[in-house]
Amino acid sequence: MSAVNFDELFNSFSSLKVAVIGDVMLDTYWWGKVDRISPEAPVPVVAVTKREQRIGGAGNVALNIQSLGAEVSVISILGNDMDGNQLTTLLTDNNINTDYLVKSENRITTNKIRIISRNQHMMRLDAEITYALNLEEEDQLLNVFERYIQNELPQIVILEDYNKGVLTKQVIHRVIALCRENNILTAVDPKRKNFFEYRDVDIFKPNLHEAKEGLNIIGDEVSEESLQNIHQALFTRLKHHVSFITLSEKGVYYQDEHVHSWIHTHIRSVADVSGAGDTVIAVASLVYAATRDPRLMAEIANIAGGLVCEEVGTVAIDKIMLLDECKKLL
Repeated sequence: MSAVNFDELFNSFSSLKVAVIGDVMLDTYWWGKVDRISPEAPVPVVAVTKREQRIGGAGNVALNIQSLGAEVSVISILGNDMDGNQLTTLLTDNNINTDYLVKSENRITTNKIRIISRNQHMMRLDAEITYALNLEEEDQLLNVFERYIQNELPQIVILEDYNKGVLTKQVIHRVIALCRENNILTAVDPKRKNFFEYRDVDIFKPNLHEAKEGLNIIGDEVSEESLQNIHQALFTRLKHHVSFITLSEKGVYYQDEHVHSWIHTHIRSVADVSGAGDTVIAVASLVYAATRDPRLMAEIANIAGGLVCEEVGTVAIDKIMLLDECKKLL
């Protein structure tokens, strides 16, 4: 890799406009102590000592974008409920534009409640609706997205899919088409249900399990050759520009029509992997929008994913820490 001025690169993020469209959610944490088993059932009793609410899902991708200094808007449909109001407040308090959020009487805001003791997850409770938007909600969301494009004209749009029903086939196809019409880059963090609907995007970022599941590949082999084969199979279906496949503790792999490489992870003290994928797609999208360099994108996103795994719970990347690590490791 040629010499990179990382200070200049990171400063350039502030000139970028980014939209994140997809499934936003509230992450709720109940922290407590476990000293006994319940007399009512063979389960631990958690004495709750602290409650905390954080931005989750596509909102966490937006939070990571904001933490790196770019201007970011989140586009989604929430329930018209207390959790939706709380999430909107959290987003606004973190300088994330919420002007393009839609409230629906037919849905509830996704809330994942994690119960944690001694930095271990004891249980998770999910309040959510996962069925697809109805036709009226699709039209509302697409009208809002078109208005966003007209008003803001961002450099990149990230489609963040958690299978909660916001990114329907119609929404996916229209968002990608609008971006192509306006020369806007697209990046996708897909899930299984609509895996092959994301045709013609710039960055397609599944994890290895998702890629194998989508392609019906059986086996645990991870090699340079197998990863190249996965990219080719994905490209045949999607005609995308860059495959960016996360490999958990094995690092990341990227490939486009010219270059490919398997970048191994840097050794970390892993506390919690939740939210790491959000950080990876956020960092990758910003770096690629700023440089169009897939290797630099993969290198920096790989470091960022490792850094957030050192924290418990969903957290955004620390820009200064990431900058220091890039200077040290790259």
